[in-house]
Amino acid sequence: MRLIFLGPPGAGKGTQATRIVAKHGIPQLSTGDMLRAAVAAGTPVGLKAKTVMDSGGLVSDEIVIGIVADRIEEPDAKKGFILDGFPRTLAQAEALDAMLAEKGLKLDKVLELKVDQTKLVDRIVRRAEEAKAAGQPVRKDDDPEVFKTRLDAYNRDTAIVAPYYDKRGQLTPIDGMQPIDQVTGAIEQALEAR
Repeated sequence: MRLIFLGPPGAGKGTQATRIVAKHGIPQLSTGDMLRAAVAAGTPVGLKAKTVMDSGGLVSDEIVIGIVADRIEEPDAKKGFILDGFPRTLAQAEALDAMLAEKGLKLDKVLELKVDQTKLVDRIVRRAEEAKAAGQPVRKDDDPEVFKTRLDAYNRDTAIVAPYYDKRGQLTPIDGMQPIDQVTGAIEQALEAR
């Protein structure tokens, strides 16, 4: 099962991905985590990424796709994977499709968590308060101003990825404003409808 989770920051992608990982035994792949692991492992693509990162630059789509390509070859990803927060741009979506096609693979589902963006800031503030109350660290991106910047970037760069997959008949919208368990149920229904 090869999945992509789309949706703005705060939509619940990470929460839902964690549940899918637990139920289906497939890894959740974060490009940030994969980049750090490739650099630490000293892989050829990781060394390229390290050079760019050490100079303060942004890692190119070519390098990111190379890291994803290497990662999905690992044994734990043979049954599938969840890409959360990737692809972030139309160019990345096209490059991902090309890379998967070269490997004889295709995506099974692209799930978009649809949310009311005007209510997301309240959700983020509440998440930060709950973390504090539980004695857990508050995520840096749970600051309302930081969050608004991330949301603006999502709307500018990433929101166009969903229509790309919709045109290809791969997109399944999920109402992300429902309670968490209902969102999980809707995702499971979508996965069973493959």
